[in-house]
Amino acid sequence: MTNISSYIDHTILKPTTTHMDIKKICEEAIQYDFKAVCIPPSLVTTARRELQVARSPLAATVIGFPFGYSVLKAKLSEVEQALTDGADELDMVIDLTALRNGDWSYIEKEISALTDTIHDQRRVIKVIIESGILTDDEIIRCCGICSKAGVDFVKTSTGYAEKGATIEAVQLIRKHLPAGIKIKASGGIRTYEFARQLIDAGADRLGCSASVEIVKGEKVAGKGY
Repeated sequence: MTNISSYIDHTILKPTTTHMDIKKICEEAIQYDFKAVCIPPSLVTTARRELQVARSPLAATVIGFPFGYSVLKAKLSEVEQALTDGADELDMVIDLTALRNGDWSYIEKEISALTDTIHDQRRVIKVIIESGILTDDEIIRCCGICSKAGVDFVKTSTGYAEKGATIEAVQLIRKHLPAGIKIKASGGIRTYEFARQLIDAGADRLGCSASVEIVKGEKVAGKGY
């Protein structure tokens, strides 16, 4: 059985994150064998230094975070810097203002451009659609665009909206993606039980700040996953 720790991106994205915070989550990520740490863009180099003693976890960061309305040129600049700084995975928030204005051609252009740039450097892109504030039809349309662009992951949420990951959203996303595109659930995942339900629903990765508590919950439950 695979331990739940291998699904987790151990996350800290608060605006007051310090170098000591990064040191702590990197140490925890190594100790508990989390898949990645997800940290603010300006602290990627700090995380890389902390993680250099281990082949894993990976270093992930965010683009256009948390609201997604940075223009494409700005997001591409963020991507370039993150790649230069050593990020392995980049979690990009789509332009939700464009989506709500019905500008689906811009959403497609944005996702395609960032996916191509990141894949050119053989890194991983996770596209954050903020499922908690979208209709089912909007989620399905986002899945279609992500499928066409060939992204690596569709990610449910930033954790900053009023509603984070849900079982129903993960199931809907899984139904409308090809098998080769994975799902990252994030936002409000605080217990082992909920984390396990999201995996059962189809999530391949979990974005969590309560990662250590979740792993301890697995131990209390006496289960591996």
